[in-house]
Amino acid sequence: MLKISQAGKTGQNFTLKLEGRIIGPWVGELRLICESLLGNGRAMKLDLADVSFADAEGVGLLTDLKSRGVTLANGSPFVNEQLKTP
Repeated sequence: MLKISQAGKTGQNFTLKLEGRIIGPWVGELRLICESLLGNGRAMKLDLADVSFADAEGVGLLTDLKSRGVTLANGSPFVNEQLKTP
């Protein structure tokens, strides 16, 4: 399960707090939310402090979002290791 909540908003900047695991159907849900916010020209930060795991599809989404300017913050050492590109 993945809980997605708005942790902050400053002007056009949004922070989404993620809690749980970025896996399976939750990857698609996170993608839809992020696309709708990014489509409106908003800057986004994802707070990964309470994310315990991301599967291959989840890592792919986070990597793609990062390449599009989304800030990934507070990832655990495990999640940060998952996000390292070879």
